[in-house]
Amino acid sequence: MTELPRRRACAISKRRSAKGFLSSLIIFFLCYYKAPIPQNILNVIDAANLFKIIFATKIFLPAILIALFSFLVMISIGKKNLITDVDGILVGNSHDVQICTGCTVVTPIEGTIASADVRGGAPGTREVGALNPYNLVDSVDSIVLSGGSTWGLEAASSVASFIGATGRGYKPSNFSKNVPMIPGAILYDLANGGDKDWGTNPPYADLGVKAASNLSDQIILGNSGAGYGSMAGSLKGGLGSASFITSEGLQVGGLFAVNSYGSAVNEETGQFWAAIDEYKKEFGGRGAPKEASLNILGGTSAAGSLPKQNTTIGIIATNAKIEAKAAKRIAIMSHSGMSRAIRPIHSPVDGDVIFVLSTGTLKKELTLNDINMIGELGARVCSRSIARGIYEAESLSLIHI
Repeated sequence: MTELPRRRACAISKRRSAKGFLSSLIIFFLCYYKAPIPQNILNVIDAANLFKIIFATKIFLPAILIALFSFLVMISIGKKNLITDVDGILVGNSHDVQICTGCTVVTPIEGTIASADVRGGAPGTREVGALNPYNLVDSVDSIVLSGGSTWGLEAASSVASFIGATGRGYKPSNFSKNVPMIPGAILYDLANGGDKDWGTNPPYADLGVKAASNLSDQIILGNSGAGYGSMAGSLKGGLGSASFITSEGLQVGGLFAVNSYGSAVNEETGQFWAAIDEYKKEFGGRGAPKEASLNILGGTSAAGSLPKQNTTIGIIATNAKIEAKAAKRIAIMSHSGMSRAIRPIHSPVDGDVIFVLSTGTLKKELTLNDINMIGELGARVCSRSIARGIYEAESLSLIHI
């Protein structure tokens, strides 16, 4: 048998190695993105010669990693790190400087499934009962977060009129005007120093329409929208948002207006309680407190001059296609994010509410583990949003901290 010249044999070996490496690399990316492997590649790399390629090209370890990566779900922060990283979600904000209050409107695509969970002892809500999974309508057209306590509920009414004029909403019959579903929640910012002497004309109807007509995928954090006049314990509160995306296309985002009775930081160190969930120093990178202070009410609104009426309200959104029952469970699970970020939480003077929105643009059949993952990601974007809202807020001259 004639031996090949050494140089030619080396060239053939290198070409085989290159083909094997390229083929394995193609398989890696196809597995990573859960794409079907084309038949022509399978014809080249069949079961008989797969191991030959692996060993001949000295990529045994990468081959193992390929198999592992095909079963892993990679998680990262969304491009904007906002709730609008979720497909089909837009946000509008408005505020009044003299009154020191504001409104936030979140409008999803039509057909978005929703539910809510209330944990605080002093909630102020609109149409939350309609979102119970056993009731008739399970989709919403917008969700409104507002300052102003009970006056702030008027913002949701004006948004209903604004959206209803476009023809969007639930259609009770062929002979009826469509009825927009606009749930909402309010927080108490009446004692923050702003001019609340509005007589019979509170500003919230105008603020609601202004926010609803100013929808965008960009959000100003801190002193914005429903968080404009808010407080977080003895600190200035604000509007915060955060998001996650996965390699499987799952998107989870949060948006919260923070006006809590409890404190979001360890008063002795200034570190956020939510720091364990922080990514890329998104709220200062101060690190997590090593231990809890024994000054239990330190940093809360009890330590300041403000009355003890508060509330943290927010929204978790996902592109996963879920039913109202699962959305309710995710809302319940997401409340654990509040407990990670604020101490104490769900007090008698808080009206803590979390809404969950499912735009359903991700066409994937979900397992119970998927629901569990969304619930945990919801809790994490909740805690991160709360900390970001406070971190991005600036003191206002009207508010005396």
